[in-house]
Amino acid sequence: MSRHAFEEQLDVLHRKLMSMGTLVEEAIHKSIKSLVERDVHLAEQVIAADPVINELEQEIQSECFRLIALQQPVGSDLRRLGTMLKLVTDLERMGDHAVSISKTTRRLMAEPYVKPLIDIPLMADHVKAMVRDCLNAYIARNKEAAEEIAARDDIVDKLFATIFRDLIEVMMKNGNAISQGTHLLLVAQYLERIADHVTNICEWIIYMSTGKMTDLNK
Repeated sequence: MSRHAFEEQLDVLHRKLMSMGTLVEEAIHKSIKSLVERDVHLAEQVIAADPVINELEQEIQSECFRLIALQQPVGSDLRRLGTMLKLVTDLERMGDHAVSISKTTRRLMAEPYVKPLIDIPLMADHVKAMVRDCLNAYIARNKEAAEEIAARDDIVDKLFATIFRDLIEVMMKNGNAISQGTHLLLVAQYLERIADHVTNICEWIIYMSTGKMTDLNK
């Protein structure tokens, strides 16, 4: 395969990956919106769209492996393909978490919320911004941006701690709130995990740019 043909294939993969990233962003946004607005139809849209995300993951992985086998890339080319392989795995898992949030919306449709949803949407706003910005950092191969985005995980962790504390307090005061409170805690946990996947992506952006692995979870 010529260098020009190889670059063209990389561009195709890059566009597919960005399409997948856009779908995942939309899934996260819609899943939280469905929870806040109690919109089961929106939740069903997220669940129904997940196979498309899964299919894109498989297509990108297969093409990456094919290019590695045909081209036997080294150096920065190999790092780019390796980063794509890691990114699509993290993006697919983010999509799975959005599906889990949407399924929670379905479960909670019949009952009023045990407390106003304030911190969960706030946490979601931070997480959505991290997802969007990490994709932009990947496009730009921006090491400094990746480091800054990963550092925001501390804000998400603090919000999770606040949500956990508040919901535990509600459940201790009202035994009837335990089931719903547990589901809302899981929503916060799904958001925290999405932020963790963003941190993983940021580590791979740095690797793609520098050739060095960095632990950003410290």
